[in-house]
Amino acid sequence: MTIDDLATPLLTVDMDIVAANISRLQSYADRHGLRNRPHVKTHKLPLIAHMQMRAGAVGIACQKLSEAEIMASAGIPDIQIVYPVIGRQKARRAASLAGLVRLSIAADSLEVAKGLSHAAASHGTHIDFYVDCDTGWKRTGVQTPADAIALADASHRLPALSFAGLMTYPTSPAVGPWFREVFAGLERIGLSRGVACGGGTPGVLETHNIAEIDEFRAGTYVYGDRSTINNGTGPLESCALRMRTTVVSAPTEDRVIVDAGTKALTTEPPEGSSDERFGYVVEYPDADIFLLEEEHGHIDVSKCASKPSLGETITVIPNNANAAVNMFNTVALHCSTLIQAISPIAARGALE
Repeated sequence: MTIDDLATPLLTVDMDIVAANISRLQSYADRHGLRNRPHVKTHKLPLIAHMQMRAGAVGIACQKLSEAEIMASAGIPDIQIVYPVIGRQKARRAASLAGLVRLSIAADSLEVAKGLSHAAASHGTHIDFYVDCDTGWKRTGVQTPADAIALADASHRLPALSFAGLMTYPTSPAVGPWFREVFAGLERIGLSRGVACGGGTPGVLETHNIAEIDEFRAGTYVYGDRSTINNGTGPLESCALRMRTTVVSAPTEDRVIVDAGTKALTTEPPEGSSDERFGYVVEYPDADIFLLEEEHGHIDVSKCASKPSLGETITVIPNNANAAVNMFNTVALHCSTLIQAISPIAARGALE
């Protein structure tokens, strides 16, 4: 069976490109003495997480507790959750998970740390705690180095919990002086600084220029999308994830409609670009996917030297791989054009 035998809209992943992307980033990490902890929210597949681990990753990062549970059940031994696990029910689940894997959780409040500590102590397990630091992105994270030092000290004093390091997103030049101030404060109170972890695919290949970072989390690099093309992380040829969609209508000479709308392609713009297209059409680079409805994708083909015909299948690189993957229950994994598996996206819809 080949990808041409399958109905559209269809999400496909070229496993040869995936393997090359994994090797490329792991080689970079090894060359610079950095710990690579891939973020699995992009692919959501235990199969690919195991490929990343075999290549040399120290563990994986998950965005949600449910993602971590799925990856643990598939045999991934070291998991970091980079999102606050708050509330009794989730804390109990985390404590139970910590009995199966080495578990670390990042958060920016003592409330979360206390909840995790109580649950882990009750379960007889142990959780590593990372202090989430806002180094300029203005999302989650403690606001000052002094806050980070205080939370690290308080978390380390709690039963069944250990301060394990610092976490931030994204990795930027501002991280260096911010983390240095925290390191100095931790040394003054006699606490080991632990692991300093940065994140994000954009700029990941420049992580070695920030000496304070020991470990990085990157997710989108494994599949690629229009954002990775725009930010220079990888060229078009490194995009393993493709959306195959069929021209179902050609109402005018300059406009066609495909069977991939908002239920297949993300409406997010690509990072680092003012381009408002909802994806890149590989076969027709001058085509403009200018409007998405639920089941319809409208494409302006007026600038194309040749134009897609009714019934033709075309290939689209999504703006955001993470969002596109979360639209589908299954993905076609292939080498060249031959289908290797129609794989359930195991952690798809993991919202808690």
